[in-house]
Amino acid sequence: MARINQNYDKLAAGYLFPEIARRTNAFLESNPGAQVLRLGIGDTTEPIVSSVLDGLKEGVDALGSSESYSGYGPSEGISPLRDGLAKLYSERGLSLDPSEFFVSDGAKSDSANIQGIFSDDCVVAVQDPAYPVYVDSNVIAGRTGLASETGYDGLVYMPCTEENGFFPDLPTQKVDLIYICSPNNPTGAVATKKQLKKFVDYANEHKAVIFFDSAYAAFITDPDLPHSIYEVEGAENCAIEFNSFSKTAGFTGVRLAWTIVPKACQTEDSEAGKLHALWTRRQNTFFNGASNVVQAGGVAALSSGGRRQTDEQVAFYLENARIINEGLDALGITTYGGGNAPYVWLKTPGGLSSWDFFDKLLNQCHVVGTPGSGFGPAGEGFFRLSAFGHRENVEQAVSSIKEKLQL
Repeated sequence: MARINQNYDKLAAGYLFPEIARRTNAFLESNPGAQVLRLGIGDTTEPIVSSVLDGLKEGVDALGSSESYSGYGPSEGISPLRDGLAKLYSERGLSLDPSEFFVSDGAKSDSANIQGIFSDDCVVAVQDPAYPVYVDSNVIAGRTGLASETGYDGLVYMPCTEENGFFPDLPTQKVDLIYICSPNNPTGAVATKKQLKKFVDYANEHKAVIFFDSAYAAFITDPDLPHSIYEVEGAENCAIEFNSFSKTAGFTGVRLAWTIVPKACQTEDSEAGKLHALWTRRQNTFFNGASNVVQAGGVAALSSGGRRQTDEQVAFYLENARIINEGLDALGITTYGGGNAPYVWLKTPGGLSSWDFFDKLLNQCHVVGTPGSGFGPAGEGFFRLSAFGHRENVEQAVSSIKEKLQL
């Protein structure tokens, strides 16, 4: 008799974006002709830059010739792309072997799929608030109990608050797998080397493994802040890192990412090289590799011309974040993030709940954002605004907030 995976029925956070859509549609039905300005989107909006488009076109053209046609490639990624990624990290003084880079179709999927090479009874710790896939994928895997107002039973939440600068304290109990995202989605906070060193030391002491999501590293402008966890001594022994072309090169709809599994990384019951071998086996079993065309675009994005143009696009989104921050600051609203990340994290004024502020912003200003409570218990009382958007739309939204929001 076939049976379903009943862990799916435990999921409670899946209501966030459907609920945003429901409330927005209800508003539009009650206010025909109204224009809704969206600052909640986590998707890029600006077109792919010319250097990268040329690479994608070359990838397409190569498939049209018998001399250059390619079918299945290595599941781990093509050598030019893996070599280019290793070179990118070498600019930060890091010596990573190209074979430690695994190319995929998304950091989101990798951060979920990576669990498959670890024991089902691993205790998982997550930053709170957190990108929902960290929590939801572990719920589906059966590593948690049921959800309550304080989160899922069996999951260790590491609160990120104003008091700790939105970077968590170490777990007070022994955990096995630790999710850290920096620059953080949703708070926009960036971990310092000192902060990461505490977690690296903890992981090495307890034989835990850190899952480090650095998908927004390209937005870091402060030269003293680490772009990779491997800038911290000892991290290669205990950390797996995820990154992506999605936000850097506008590949949200194109799909290309990478995961680094150092050969030195190990668990309490495995020797060095085992995790690397397991992830290799996992990818070879479940994945046939990213699109050849898309990987050609990734190689172009890592070229000098591609990086210059994508850096300009990243700067464009950071300027959007500055506009949002300044507009909110002018109203006396407390904000965080935005300087080294594409997200602005604001404290809801007047003690409003996250959802009450959503309704207020929508009804008074016709602006949509994302309630912080949707990212975890510690997100209550906060709200995320995104810098991804056309400049005129961002400016119009900020002007509407400044003119119409009743505080």
